[in-house]
Amino acid sequence: MDNSLNAYLPVLIQVVIGLVLPVLILAASHLFGQRARASAAKDSAYECGITVPQDARPHPRFTVRFHLAAMLFILFDIEVVLLLPGVLVYREFVASHPSVVLPVFVFLGVLALGLVYELRKGVLEWQR
Repeated sequence: MDNSLNAYLPVLIQVVIGLVLPVLILAASHLFGQRARASAAKDSAYECGITVPQDARPHPRFTVRFHLAAMLFILFDIEVVLLLPGVLVYREFVASHPSVVLPVFVFLGVLALGLVYELRKGVLEWQR
């Protein structure tokens, strides 16, 4: 019986740490945080005390086309990041089992069709 309780000791320690640590962090934040030494300058939007200008947007707004191009970049970047390690790690496996490559080529074909569609729609053409 004593041996079986020792097996659960690491779990018990982890549960205790998981319950006590957030309470300690919240207590420390409450005691030493910004609200403990509140002042008008520190509670403002700019903590250094500079007054906020009338127009809080000094830079022009980005167009929807910019965000669309950014999302497309992220999409294709993630696809490459996911494909490249598989090709490098499983090089010998792919060489000995060529039937595994067919779904990868179908996937790349769908990506290529999506890229052609985007090029035809003019999504990647940047306008000034």
